[in-house]
Amino acid sequence: MNTPTLHTFSIVAHDPAARAWGVAVASKFLAAGALVSWARAGAGAVATQAFAKVGFGPAGLDLMAGGLSAQETLDRLLRDDPLRDRRQVACVDAEGRSAAFTGEGCFAWAGHRTGDGYACQGNILTGPETLDAMAAAFEAAPGDLGARLGAALAAGDAAGGDRRGKQSAAVLVVTPGGGYGDDNDRYLDLRVDDDPDPVGRLAGLLKLHDLYFGQTDPARLIPIDAALARELQALLARLGYYQGPVDGAWSGATIDAFWAFVGTENLEERWSPDDAHRLDPVILDFIRERF
Repeated sequence: MNTPTLHTFSIVAHDPAARAWGVAVASKFLAAGALVSWARAGAGAVATQAFAKVGFGPAGLDLMAGGLSAQETLDRLLRDDPLRDRRQVACVDAEGRSAAFTGEGCFAWAGHRTGDGYACQGNILTGPETLDAMAAAFEAAPGDLGARLGAALAAGDAAGGDRRGKQSAAVLVVTPGGGYGDDNDRYLDLRVDDDPDPVGRLAGLLKLHDLYFGQTDPARLIPIDAALARELQALLARLGYYQGPVDGAWSGATIDAFWAFVGTENLEERWSPDDAHRLDPVILDFIRERF
């Protein structure tokens, strides 16, 4: 079997404040995220690409979970590998130390950049400007680790990216207890497996993830006054949730109707009747844009 080479650009990174680790990747390759991206809370993150050895992902996480640094893990993975010259792999460990390797047999342009808490790497790129842009964007971007990884990927894509074209992109972020139901570490796992603009599509999914699972800032909550109540009542009536008067009275049947709407749209993380008279502006922006 001839194994296709996983030409791609990626970033592995750590956020010490959030105790989060993650990987972002884009490639002219179907479902690259399923092969490249590996992360485990408390251990670190691994990206394996070029003539990718997928086993480097779980093996690297096991080594770092056992206490090895990112560099020690890379050395161990590559030590007896007969195809090391064709590999490209990067790690960030439990303490945020980063390391990367680009084999001499990787197709040009190929290389990597390491920084404080992250490593960027790629092969068959338009040039080094892709990695330079990724590093600069990651260091400057605001927000949580997922947002910063997305910013790095978008910057690399805009700077040139994979010179063969575009097909898939993914972001993976783990943090202790960060997954759905709080019993796993998979806080964010978004993939665009086959799309003409995968990085752009991924940016939209990251925005939706923040809508559904991001934390509401109490300081930004806005009061539902009579004008906003009428706007929401009109929407609820149009969508079939509310049959009462559009009179700006935010109580009783209106609140019940809005709660039913929130349940349908999976917005329970952002609003509940327990704080019925205030609204997260993230929800309001979503409502106005979508409906």
